[in-house]
Order: sequence, then C-alpha cells, then structure tokens
Amino acid sequence: MEYLTLTDIKDQLRIEQEFTEEDKILTLYGESAENTIAQYLNRGKNAAEMVANLTEQYGGIPKPIIQATLMLVDSSYQHRSPSSPQNMYYVLYGFDMLVKPYMIL
Repeated sequence: MEYLTLTDIKDQLRIEQEFTEEDKILTLYGESAENTIAQYLNRGKNAAEMVANLTEQYGGIPKPIIQATLMLVDSSYQHRSPSSPQNMYYVLYGFDMLVKPYMIL
C-alpha cells in the first residue's frame, strides 16, 4: 500500500491490531482501494503515480482522499460478496464530495 497502513485500516474497521488472521485480505482491499481512487481521480494508472501527483500539487495526500479510501476499504470488508438486485450497495454518501475536488477532468 502506498499511503494506507494496516493500522489505519484496522482502526477504521475497529479490528484489534493483534488480530492478524485477515491481514492478507485487508491488504488486498487497501491496495485495490488506493488504485481505484487513483483511476477515479484520473491522477495516474496506480496509487504510486497518484501519490507522486498529489504530493507535487498538495505536499502530500489530502485527508479527504485518505478518508474516501478508507470508506472503500470498509465497504469492501462489510460487503464481501458481489451485489445483486436484492442486495445492492453503493459506497457511502459523501464519497463523491470527498474526492471530486481532487479529480482531474
């Protein structure tokens, strides 16, 4: 992961730090969320490129980007199965509001 840590993710999900059984899947969710945000914002092909881009422009990763990334991880963790017409989940309200100011059109 480029800017999230397992500690950040476990804090978001309220998982005890010493609980390591899900570290592999949490890392996958974190990496996927970071790369998804990078592509969504059109700031690179992956999280590393986005981090470089945002660091150049803002001096680091803006906190709303970190919050939105954690929201994606939380959504993936809480809803591990694909959605169906009876069970559709959209990332929480506010996600777009957090990330759109940093989007390159």
